[in-house]
Amino acid sequence: MEWEYKTYVLDADKSFWGGKFDSSSLDNVLNQFGSEGWELVNTVASNKGYGETRAIIFFFKRAK
Repeated sequence: MEWEYKTYVLDADKSFWGGKFDSSSLDNVLNQFGSEGWELVNTVASNKGYGETRAIIFFFKRAK
């Protein structure tokens, strides 16, 4: 089986901290990808330094 991959980057500075995080907005993005056949396989936090997160990276796959 062959796979194709997609990444989605959530900017933590603008979307996640300081009470600005909108979970329903992220749910909409994830549900849209799911309706297109994408399966979430992993997430990774991109480190800014000193324990701060720069971004959350979401990795998806689906069969070609």
